[in-house]
Amino acid sequence: MTGIRDPHTAPDAPEVHGHGLTLRLWDPASATDVDAWLRGHSDPEFQRWNTPIRTITDSASARESLEAKAADVEAGRAMTFCVTAADDGTVLGQISVNAIDRVMRNAVVGYWVLPEARGRHVATRSLLLAARWAYDEAGLHRLELGHALGHGGSCRVAERCGFLYEGTVRGGMWEAGRRDAFRDVHLHGRLATDPEPREP
Repeated sequence: MTGIRDPHTAPDAPEVHGHGLTLRLWDPASATDVDAWLRGHSDPEFQRWNTPIRTITDSASARESLEAKAADVEAGRAMTFCVTAADDGTVLGQISVNAIDRVMRNAVVGYWVLPEARGRHVATRSLLLAARWAYDEAGLHRLELGHALGHGGSCRVAERCGFLYEGTVRGGMWEAGRRDAFRDVHLHGRLATDPEPREP
């Protein structure tokens, strides 16, 4: 760790580079970013495992969602990165550090990958980068990663990135497409003091 920030001070929002990727902030004014955000949330595989708080069905609601994410970044509540290819800037997915608690120095990570970018370890590479940013730049101590029970792909990403399985949280997230029913969650955690995983 490069140093501990004042827990009440929001970290900078730089671009993060490594593993063939660039993590940057989403731009609500960019038609490309809005389209990628909409496609990511409309993807059946995403919807199988996630039920976002905000319903995103068209460009207008996608832009509103990105504006809300930008406000969270500005307030220091979260850091939502657009994952892009380092060579040409193609949008591949998103990785976020959410629910940042500056007193306890912890947060929750989440990610998704666009269908055309799957099978290239984008989630693994982006999670390694985001975790390094969270520990080194934001001064966080603990990151949590939760995924729906049965989501084997996300479980493997967590394990490759050094997030140890810590147990099952009963009724920890909404069922797919519902806000009146719940399903169990696999909880993984990684500390800043844990060994750095091998690069992919």
